[in-house]
Amino acid sequence: MNRHPAVLARMAATLQEVSRGRLVLGIGIGGHPAEHEAYGIPFPPVAERVARLEEAVAVLRALWSGEPVTRAGPFYPLRDAIALPRPEPMPPIIVGGQSPGGARLAARVGDGWTTRPDLLDELLPVYRKAADELGRDPGPVIVAWEGGRAGVDALTGSPWIDDPAGEWERWRRRGSTGVVLVARTTADVDRLVDAAGRW
Repeated sequence: MNRHPAVLARMAATLQEVSRGRLVLGIGIGGHPAEHEAYGIPFPPVAERVARLEEAVAVLRALWSGEPVTRAGPFYPLRDAIALPRPEPMPPIIVGGQSPGGARLAARVGDGWTTRPDLLDELLPVYRKAADELGRDPGPVIVAWEGGRAGVDALTGSPWIDDPAGEWERWRRRGSTGVVLVARTTADVDRLVDAAGRW
């Protein structure tokens, strides 16, 4: 919702090039009306945000082909649009979903799904069932932790710091194939680097 998908496609393609193919694009329908209000961006109802995300994912993939794209659409119509550089490889799109509908949306349009730790057990069966019914590989299941406020240490005493291999094994057994931890301070970055070294 914060960026037109054509602009996002070009940003992502550039980042894919400079990162030498390591970009993973996370996307969701947005859930913070205050962010939209602060920037003067409309915050439509859930149904419209879902429809916008589905169309945005289609636009991203079409533009990443590197060919001119003309497509109709209620939100993001394109006419002879081209986005270069063409990303190699095309970045996987991981869709965030914090509800049963969000998990099903991720199964429908994403290359994988991410959710909060407290929702994994409840929503993982929903996600897997939806992917199975669509005949799609469910792809990665990524659990993402909130990172706290900027400038505030959030990882002190975290099991990800104290026992990273053991904590990973616990989440892997629950069905996660990856995790996202946010470090907003130099100290937290140092803690993560040290934990990775002890892994």
